[in-house]
Amino acid sequence: MKLRKMLSILLIVSISTVVLAGCGKSENTVSSNADKTQKLSGTVVVYSAGPDGLAKNIQDGFEKKTGVKVESFQSTNGKILSRLEAEKDNPAADVVVLASLSSAQGLMKQGLTLPYKEAKNSDKLFTQWSEKDGNYFSYSLSALGIAYNTKLVKTPPTSLKDLTKEEWKDKVNIPDPSQSGSAADFITGYISSNGEAGWNLFNEYKNNGVLMAGANQEALDPVLTGAKSIVVSGVDYMTYSAKAKGEAVDLVYPKEGTVISARPALILKSSKNVENAKAFVDYLLSDEAQKMVSDAYLLPGRTDIKIEGRPSASEIPTLKTDSEWMYENQKNTISKFTGIFKK
Repeated sequence: MKLRKMLSILLIVSISTVVLAGCGKSENTVSSNADKTQKLSGTVVVYSAGPDGLAKNIQDGFEKKTGVKVESFQSTNGKILSRLEAEKDNPAADVVVLASLSSAQGLMKQGLTLPYKEAKNSDKLFTQWSEKDGNYFSYSLSALGIAYNTKLVKTPPTSLKDLTKEEWKDKVNIPDPSQSGSAADFITGYISSNGEAGWNLFNEYKNNGVLMAGANQEALDPVLTGAKSIVVSGVDYMTYSAKAKGEAVDLVYPKEGTVISARPALILKSSKNVENAKAFVDYLLSDEAQKMVSDAYLLPGRTDIKIEGRPSASEIPTLKTDSEWMYENQKNTISKFTGIFKK
């Protein structure tokens, strides 16, 4: 009798042990599956305002890391906006990378952006150039300066006002803000900072023979060849890149301050590949892509990424601007500016 009772107890204990072990195994399996990253596939359509070399490196790196194929359209900021407008009834892009903060703000205000607040590393971005709810992320930055030919200019100007002097008459280019997003930011930012009095500078530029010369590269090329001495509102990364290739060119930031032009990336609400689009944004903000940004002589959008041999975004003197005013007034500012220089 006692033996039968003992065997019954042992049987109950054995069954309980098996059941508990099974439950434990089941829980571990669920936990393990939950930790697995969702496997991505298919494509993502990216419209990018460049620069081309960096955009290609990022595309290659993302494809290698995720297996997702990038279908890209590379162009200027203005042409990308025009394409988005033309495709508004049948949008194709998933991710848009622009060269103007105001342009990204405009798309957001039109309700065209998809918030992605949980983007990886977004908490490390400069807050003044990215949107708090994840509607756009300025993954890289460029500062506008005075680029000059070092063979022709031995003592470079240190102020924007210097370029109104006789010694620089007919020797200076400025990019066309209707073609260059960064030039649009610079000119609108300058007026935002200086008010209506800021137009005096641009009128003096026109009177001193400053030439409005296409997009950024078109404005810089004559300086590289020696046909012009200076480009004002010159893009720093283009100048530093040319210098690294042996061109006789360098750049100074004006002592009164300049505008840092953000390069925001965003996901369109109409995206047909949302998970791939989010993964692309995550990649833009990753250590790997941020190093590519720095290697391309752009300023990283993340505050924790260090660069060597040139100032970081936090070290460059900047004008005090109102981003909301810039967004609301950029179109009229560009129109007035181009009207002055096309006379």
